[in-house]
Amino acid sequence: MNAIDHAVAVIRAGGLAVIPTDTVYGLACTPYREEPVRALGELKGRAPDQPVAVVAASVDWLLECVPELRGRAGVVARALLPGPYTLVLPNPARRFPWLTGARPDTIGVRVPDLGGPGAEVLGRVGAVAATSANLHGGVDPCRVEDVPPEIRAASVVVDGGELPGLPSTVIDLTGTEPHVARESAVAAADALARVAEVLGQ
Repeated sequence: MNAIDHAVAVIRAGGLAVIPTDTVYGLACTPYREEPVRALGELKGRAPDQPVAVVAASVDWLLECVPELRGRAGVVARALLPGPYTLVLPNPARRFPWLTGARPDTIGVRVPDLGGPGAEVLGRVGAVAATSANLHGGVDPCRVEDVPPEIRAASVVVDGGELPGLPSTVIDLTGTEPHVARESAVAAADALARVAEVLGQ
């Protein structure tokens, strides 16, 4: 079994995998069950109330996961994704409560602009819960060798070579005005300008 087949099987079975994205290596599991998400957080050393994003293979798959993404949130998601963004969107049905952390009425979503082995894994499982494959507060890994040994030892690792190394820029769209919660792969001013353009503001 090659690494891609192994990762797909492990994610479907509730295990953890390190996969390449369009920004950094991510630690991923199925988003559909609470236990794997808790295991992911514990391995990273994250607090249980910290949110984890749903990372989908396509915008259409994302809308399967969170069908309420309509109105402004849906317009922005379709315009900015796939791309190096994580969008924090309203989650009125409180779906995936084990992913939403301290804000159950919101959810973080991402559709990476992927090719290669990361795209193959994500395309076959549809969606994962994922966060950077580092220990909490550690360096975001752009190479497999940068992933901490304890994470590699507990996961299936898919090597996609060297990645850009900057995590996604996080845009929160749950308030009256969009704001950048984390500036990274895209500068905050550029991200907000793009959202304003999409919304015709």
